[in-house]
Amino acid sequence: MTARRLAEWAAGLDVGAVPETTRRAALRHLLDGVGNGIGARRRDQGGPGLAVAQGLGGPAQAHPLGDVTAISAPAAAYANGVLMHTLDFDDTHAGALVHPTTVVAPAVLAVAEEVDATGAQAVTALIAGLEVACRLGAAVPHGFHARGLHATAVVGPLAGALAAGLLYGADADALTDALGIAASSSGGLLEFLDTGANTKTLHPGNAGFAGVLAARLALAGASGPESVLEGRRGLYRALADRDVDPDVVVGELGTRWESASIGIKPYPSCQLMHATLDAVGRALADARTSGIAVSAAQIASIAVDVHPDSVAIVCGPGTGTRGPRSVYDAKFDLPWSVAALVHDGAVTVDTYDENSIARPEVAATAGKVEISTVPDARPAADAKGRAVITLLDGVEIVGEVDCSRGTSGNPMDHAAVAEKFLANTGDGEPARNLVEVVTGLADAPSVHPILTLAAAVVAGHRP
Repeated sequence: MTARRLAEWAAGLDVGAVPETTRRAALRHLLDGVGNGIGARRRDQGGPGLAVAQGLGGPAQAHPLGDVTAISAPAAAYANGVLMHTLDFDDTHAGALVHPTTVVAPAVLAVAEEVDATGAQAVTALIAGLEVACRLGAAVPHGFHARGLHATAVVGPLAGALAAGLLYGADADALTDALGIAASSSGGLLEFLDTGANTKTLHPGNAGFAGVLAARLALAGASGPESVLEGRRGLYRALADRDVDPDVVVGELGTRWESASIGIKPYPSCQLMHATLDAVGRALADARTSGIAVSAAQIASIAVDVHPDSVAIVCGPGTGTRGPRSVYDAKFDLPWSVAALVHDGAVTVDTYDENSIARPEVAATAGKVEISTVPDARPAADAKGRAVITLLDGVEIVGEVDCSRGTSGNPMDHAAVAEKFLANTGDGEPARNLVEVVTGLADAPSVHPILTLAAAVVAGHRP
């Protein structure tokens, strides 16, 4: 059975046998996730999830990012999952259309702190969880989304359970049970897209919480179905309405690392619009190079090519014809985000604040964005981007990218990820120290310094 094969692989994983590039990538993703979580706290976002987690209390086992008071490990995993995802700035595996770090790192940080695991143990669990999250999602590209489900929330409980179970010392039998138990918590409806609600920000919190509980339940003797993935009522048939060849999930485990292909976001918005934003940015940059200064007032239209699987998520009803209904809604509004890029010259966290999304001039430019659905053999999150900006005088400016910045085809290196981290956290001494501590976790005695420095960074930026 597929779950058992995953469990046996994870139980025998030796971090020393993992390629150095994969180990370094995992730590870059941890750094990115921690920075996104701290960034959310600094901007007072993710508050409801954090407040509820703090209210759960429990034994002092682990710290939410930025806190000096410890709570139970499941509650801390919940808080950090919400915080890492709230800005929609977290990483994405294009083939799976999953945000792996935001469902794995919260469980790793919480349980590693609880059991006082070494840095090497934490990194091993992190790599195992990331790999499983990517493989589970990539087996059915866009399959969960097509059914109205958030793929991150579907695979997240299982990946979190595997990572937590490793840190609790579970063997392959217990890990198999944990995967079977965790899948009963899979879900995550995409209905928020039609309302502007921000329920999606809670999905990784739910996944981390459920993953830690599943690992604990398995170790306490609860059983989970070994056929949870390929069974006739299993994850893929129930939630994607597909049969999956087990080898698609477990093939070349330990030699082919899907987690090394996770992309890091340069924009705090849905990954499915990033290629378009890059193409528009390329067009504007090329115009400047040619001596053409493009202003929004000069633009007659902006024609963009969009992957068919992206349209329902980032070009849904009302996008381009009304302003965003909420801050979170704007992050899934491709026409509005393109317009903001034209007006501001960049798309940053501040692009999506309350004052910014209320600008009528940006909404007016969004109305000039014309969407064409263009097939691409690659997954939507890894598709090409093309934009044609037509000016009122008839001049056309074309921008094209083969893939968006940050994806595996155009990756961000450590320096770029550190720069993003410091933009999220503020460029102070504790934040710079935190970059070094996270990067060196594999050789550290524990994860405790990460949580201590995160609290110092947040405290230093409180009003």
